[in-house]
Amino acid sequence: MTDRLRIVYFGTPDVAVPPLEALVDAGFEIPLVVSGPDKRRGRGSTLHPSPVKAVALELGLTVSDRIDDCREVDADLGVVVAYGHLIKPHVLAELPMVNLHFSLLPRWRGAAPVERALLEGDAQTGVCLMQLEETLDTGGVYRRITVPISDTATLASLRAELVDRGSELLVSALHDGLEGLGEPEPQVGEPVYAKKIQPGELRLDLNRPASVLDRTIRLGRAWCEFRGARFRIWEAPVSPVRSFDLGPGQLHLDTTGEERAVLVGTGDGVLRLVTVQPEGKPRMTAEAWWNGPQPEGERLG
Repeated sequence: MTDRLRIVYFGTPDVAVPPLEALVDAGFEIPLVVSGPDKRRGRGSTLHPSPVKAVALELGLTVSDRIDDCREVDADLGVVVAYGHLIKPHVLAELPMVNLHFSLLPRWRGAAPVERALLEGDAQTGVCLMQLEETLDTGGVYRRITVPISDTATLASLRAELVDRGSELLVSALHDGLEGLGEPEPQVGEPVYAKKIQPGELRLDLNRPASVLDRTIRLGRAWCEFRGARFRIWEAPVSPVRSFDLGPGQLHLDTTGEERAVLVGTGDGVLRLVTVQPEGKPRMTAEAWWNGPQPEGERLG
């Protein structure tokens, strides 16, 4: 490393922890970490720090929840990773900043890029290290990497891969100081915005195609109803079985193979239920659940 950059780090949730740790491990100086304010979580009124603040304090770093505090420290660069707040123009005017964004910009600007890429069935996504501007995710891109999205990727597994690859990209890009970044390339293409996933989007409509439902389930916390109660489905890949004429939501236990398979019909295709969670109970295999209600021919949804 030619110049040891002094970096103010802006981040709040779990995904912003590994990049911070990677910068510290690589020898960059972090005179200040700016993170979201403490919040009340769970029962009681106890305040809890954000994941980034908790780790930063363990690392012996100074932490603040006030953006303007970055103006009081000697720093070369601000690094923003899922901070959750807009950086004020007067701060941007004083401290150059880069943003690590988990998509292939300009596709999926905004709050939920990984969720939207998975839900829409994108074949690939990626990570961009971009110049931070006042407007949302519009800055030029210094570095980008592409990551394929497998047919079995979950939100958790895809996000973890992007965070790991993004942390490596960040450290590599900053290795030779600000000069090593070069000039950012303008984003090219039609912008697409990634709005936050709303709770209603996780409710499964079994009239939809199996492939769409599978992607929704892989986001996590997807649900429908069974016998009037909420029924979560945690894992349910598309089944190659086509020999059963199952209507949308109709349940069937297939005993023709080596292993029993709990199947549910959809608007187009069949899902194989693997991991489910009836209301008020822990997660369990679909086969273990089936042994209770014996719902042959009944419908979900």
